[in-house]
Amino acid sequence: MFKSTRNLAIAGLVVLAAAGNALAERIQPFILASSGPGDLAGTVSSTKDKLSGAGFEVVGTYAPYSGTEILIMTNDELKAAARKSERGGYGAAMRVSVTDNAGNIEVAYTNPVYWANAYRMNDNLDGVSTKLKSALGAQKQFSSGDKELTAADMRKYHYTFMMEYFDDPSTLNSYNNHADGVQTIESNLAAGKGGTMQIYKVSVGKDPKGREMTLIGVGLKGKSEKDCSGDAYVMGRIDKDTPRSSAHLPYEILVYGDEAEALYGRFRIAISLPHLPMVASETGATFMSIMCAPEAIKEALTAAAGGATDDF
Repeated sequence: MFKSTRNLAIAGLVVLAAAGNALAERIQPFILASSGPGDLAGTVSSTKDKLSGAGFEVVGTYAPYSGTEILIMTNDELKAAARKSERGGYGAAMRVSVTDNAGNIEVAYTNPVYWANAYRMNDNLDGVSTKLKSALGAQKQFSSGDKELTAADMRKYHYTFMMEYFDDPSTLNSYNNHADGVQTIESNLAAGKGGTMQIYKVSVGKDPKGREMTLIGVGLKGKSEKDCSGDAYVMGRIDKDTPRSSAHLPYEILVYGDEAEALYGRFRIAISLPHLPMVASETGATFMSIMCAPEAIKEALTAAAGGATDDF
């Protein structure tokens, strides 16, 4: 009896140690699946086929600027994981980017374990990681530079002092009910309110508190080339490393119960490029170069949600 109890205790310690090691391992926002000569359109097509073969549903595609196409996908595993945690709807979809970077075609995707922890989900998405690695490959993680971040770090992440956390979203609008919110947003996106367009929609289901969640992907075209809410404006100033972090896009609106919210730009941008310096870098990519973007993005998303804005 005592031997059995001791063996159980040892097994428990092994499990706890493994969990601790997983939390202590460095994780980065994106995984480079492949890079080399090729054809952008052909690679996009073959990537779609690989995702479909692995059981993913491609719910939207987005070409924010020349040389880049982003595929947004989900599956039952992602949606089930999203329903396990409050505001888990952000994790109901993952993104794959195909980017022509100076003649090399890069295929990259959001690292499930990184984003699951950034969104404080009650699931590490290990099964999703395995499926993506098998379908697309996994050469290396990237987009954190020299910054060391673990799963535990991401659960309390913010860029710096006085900046937003995951649980500091922007409330964009409120509605009579959930369905009314979804319909309002889709109508406004179709009309291009705030320089926006709809990329995808995922009906997630209810979180543990019974709040319905629908995730809507939003392309930010901007009202002009100089509109600093625009995806091309922002990424042209901050996404200058190799590999490219194109899978940062698109942004999301979460219809959560009878309200619409979005992660504020200083959090949503920073979790994709946590190493980006504030004022100086070798490539010229800095957060200072897009100081106008977080509030401009909030205004554009508020317009799409039908909320009150000053500029749109």
